[in-house]
Amino acid sequence: MKSTTLNITDNVENNRIEMIDLYNKATEDYKHWSKDFNMHFGYYIPFKTNLLKRDSMLNEMNNQVLKRLNLKNDKTLLADLGCGMGGTMRYALKKYKNLSALGVTLSDFQVKKGNELLAGYNGTILKENYNNTLFTSNSFDAALAIESFCHSGHSETSLKEAYRILKPNGKLVIADAFLKKDASKLCYGSLYAYQQLCNHWSLEKLENINNMVLKLKALGFSKIKVEDTSFRVAPSVLHVPFAIISFTLKQLFKSKTLKRESLHNLKGSFYALLSGLHIKSFGYYIISCTK
Repeated sequence: MKSTTLNITDNVENNRIEMIDLYNKATEDYKHWSKDFNMHFGYYIPFKTNLLKRDSMLNEMNNQVLKRLNLKNDKTLLADLGCGMGGTMRYALKKYKNLSALGVTLSDFQVKKGNELLAGYNGTILKENYNNTLFTSNSFDAALAIESFCHSGHSETSLKEAYRILKPNGKLVIADAFLKKDASKLCYGSLYAYQQLCNHWSLEKLENINNMVLKLKALGFSKIKVEDTSFRVAPSVLHVPFAIISFTLKQLFKSKTLKRESLHNLKGSFYALLSGLHIKSFGYYIISCTK
């Protein structure tokens, strides 16, 4: 099918403001998705995770990402680049007793509420831009980014900053959706789902997975391992329509209206599901690499 040119704004500043607004006003909605405030999809393992219990799969994604960081029981400092409400941080801090964690987000709501949830843990959420943090170079033992770098289009800037703050031999693990081909080569259906996904979730773009690897290599990352985990993630994605329906009915019953940001979030979730059905165009990957 003939490809169509993608028309997504290149205005980074406008997108940043929309993203902050989305998370300031719609983050609380994620409690319906996850009681642990895991603001991402899950990882399914037969006979270990429960298909009917979403948080079982969402927390397993946390576990899979942390496992690839090879965290030890020694004193370790972890950066969560785009931490949301700190769900992954809390999971990590429960599991590793000698771990300290710093998370960054641009949302005031996430900073305030996330730090309340982190009370008693050795972790803090800061209002920082993961593209340009105030962290000292070579200061973190490990860093992760679960479904966050997509907001800046998996840009070289994001990866460069992650590289800067990591200590030599520090590991970075990214879990996110990527394109399997350039956006210009998407068929009409894939392109439409992609446009709507980016618009409603305030994503700059999704990078081509092959280009992502080239970026990591160019910055100096080594031991790059790319795992296509699409079929592990799919069962949690299939929860989306049921979550949308139940959340909508709950909100309408309670207040008879939906916030604009909540509506965008729900539509973004629907187009994430729709995108996932185009398996030749989209995939979900876990990328591990070392500085």
